[in-house]
Amino acid sequence: MRSISLLLTACAVLSVTPVAAQVAEAPTRLFTPRDLFGLEYATDPQFRPDGGVIAYVRVANDIMSDRGKRSIWLVDPKTGAQTPLVADERSNSRPRWSPDGQRLAYVVSGPDGGPQIHVRWIASGRSAQVATLEQAPGDLAWSPDGKSLAITMLTPGEPAKLAAPMAKPEGAKWAAPLKVEDRMTWRADGDGELKPGFSHVFVVSADGGSPRQLTFGKFDDNGPLTWSRDGRHVLFAANRGKDWERDPNESEVWQVGVADGTMTQLTSRVGPDAAPEVSPDGRLIAYLGYDDAARRSYENVQLHVMDRDGKNPRSLTAGLDRSIDGAQWSRDGRSLAVSYDDHAVKKLARIGLDGKLTPLAQGLTGASLDRPYTGGEFSVAQTGAVAFTQGGVDRPSDLAVTSGGGAKRLTALNTDLFTGKTLGKVEKLPTTSAYDGKAIDAWVVTPPNFDPAKKYPLILEIHGGPFSAYGPSFSTDNQLYAAAGYVVVYSNPRGSTSYGQAFANEIDKKYPDHDYDDLMSVVDAAVAKGFVDPERLYVTGGSGGGALTAWIVGKTDRFRAAATQKPVINWTSQVLTVDGANFMAAYWFGKMPWEDPQGYWARSPLSLVGNVKTPTLVVVGDKDLRTPVGESEQYYQALKLRGVPTAFVRVPDASHGGIAIRPSQSGAKAQAILAWFERYKN
Repeated sequence: MRSISLLLTACAVLSVTPVAAQVAEAPTRLFTPRDLFGLEYATDPQFRPDGGVIAYVRVANDIMSDRGKRSIWLVDPKTGAQTPLVADERSNSRPRWSPDGQRLAYVVSGPDGGPQIHVRWIASGRSAQVATLEQAPGDLAWSPDGKSLAITMLTPGEPAKLAAPMAKPEGAKWAAPLKVEDRMTWRADGDGELKPGFSHVFVVSADGGSPRQLTFGKFDDNGPLTWSRDGRHVLFAANRGKDWERDPNESEVWQVGVADGTMTQLTSRVGPDAAPEVSPDGRLIAYLGYDDAARRSYENVQLHVMDRDGKNPRSLTAGLDRSIDGAQWSRDGRSLAVSYDDHAVKKLARIGLDGKLTPLAQGLTGASLDRPYTGGEFSVAQTGAVAFTQGGVDRPSDLAVTSGGGAKRLTALNTDLFTGKTLGKVEKLPTTSAYDGKAIDAWVVTPPNFDPAKKYPLILEIHGGPFSAYGPSFSTDNQLYAAAGYVVVYSNPRGSTSYGQAFANEIDKKYPDHDYDDLMSVVDAAVAKGFVDPERLYVTGGSGGGALTAWIVGKTDRFRAAATQKPVINWTSQVLTVDGANFMAAYWFGKMPWEDPQGYWARSPLSLVGNVKTPTLVVVGDKDLRTPVGESEQYYQALKLRGVPTAFVRVPDASHGGIAIRPSQSGAKAQAILAWFERYKN
């Protein structure tokens, strides 16, 4: 009960009430927390092979369940006319067209059972569940003849045991048995404790039947899946090495025979190779990966091709200095459509087998709503047309299409919500780092009805990762801050992606570092505009941004108040309790905590807590396994012991990645931060 009272106390002190429990708000032209329930966005576009129609997943928030509801819609790429295909009380996702375009496979999740695969016969409009799955399906892919579906699925295993349990008398009510764990990775953020077992590849008849297991062993076999053009093999990625549990950045491309289960390893270098894609003529395999011999914090993911038997591998994007995050073959097999971030903008391009790059479109955006991270998805038709998700600073992702000329937006999912609303305006903020003169991309969000003659309080909002990027994308947090009368600045300091490998590795084995100087330079650039009150500065950020927030208040007293969200505070405890313990120490430090305790301490915000005078709010999801709750607890209690004004806010049942997934909690979190800043506005 103590944890519940702490949460209630923090919320009561900040006068924050969950959005869903509030009385109806008066009409306003400003963006409000309640508007989070009205937001919709497009994701997972899938072109029918002939290019005649696009299936996509439309996500809308349900105010009664406080969750996003997923439905599948069809869109005519010529007219933009929409038709709901699968829209009911269940969650429907992952639409995948059969090779002939006559059927659509998709995954259905509902209150009556776990996720199951259904197939819709388009001509008749009828659907059927094709198998009864005991575990949730992962990736799914149609066979070339349309007769089968390949899926990944957990094969349950037995939990670890040390001794046989004592015999319990009939009718006795004993405590739950001991839990024994012997896995390196036994929990994951958003999933909690992982079920024992391993992910393997299965095939199931598209007309219905029992899944047949193709791969076996104490290894995880992962999608995306693809079939050989003759339908005899399924290709996937896996780390089947002896030390696979302690080597998280290693995987190879494999194939398994559908008839006999024969396994063949197709790649063999040090580093992750994944996402195989067989060319239309069956001669080549495209895949994503990089050489990890240097074991640096960051490497660009490159697009490679190799012969069908795994010979003659070569990179097509070694000269691009950008990270490829998606690739699909053109119909003629002479090129691939690829997506990548470039200076915080997601771009689409066509790349030939000679490495020549031809731009197709830009401005792709993803499913992140609370913060303006880069993202986006796309799908290629046999005609060469590309469907993709596209948004902007003033709206979440819609569906768009291009055939090599200009892009055409097909949906306008939030027109009704935003009609009559005045949003904060987002503009580039040219910035040069005071440390070494490097150009730093930054953006400024001004409040609605902005008057440049006035002086406004400013919030510096910092992205996580740290190897990620913000961009010119919609952000509910920033719009709520702006609607409350704040100027907001956000940026991509050194270490951010989309500016090349060298820029990202400026913080290799030394994070936090001069990214601090970059962030201070962004604040200086905003103050220099003349409309920011230098005496009313505030700072917040999540994950890596939370770590930098705590680092900043340990370095400077220039901010009136701070809110560190889901931060890393003590790197030793972080790397030994994180759900990815086998990665962080090896790649971000190069040594284990017991090998370099002083190095870990020197980079921990906790080492600077003795300097902190800034009132600092601490926010975390109470199911966070990526920056575990103990990190936030350490900082909160250290600030309390020092007498620094602080409060501790936990978001109930929220993971690291899901801290803003429920609209009421996303709105309440932003309100808590604003209430904290308002307390220290004078």
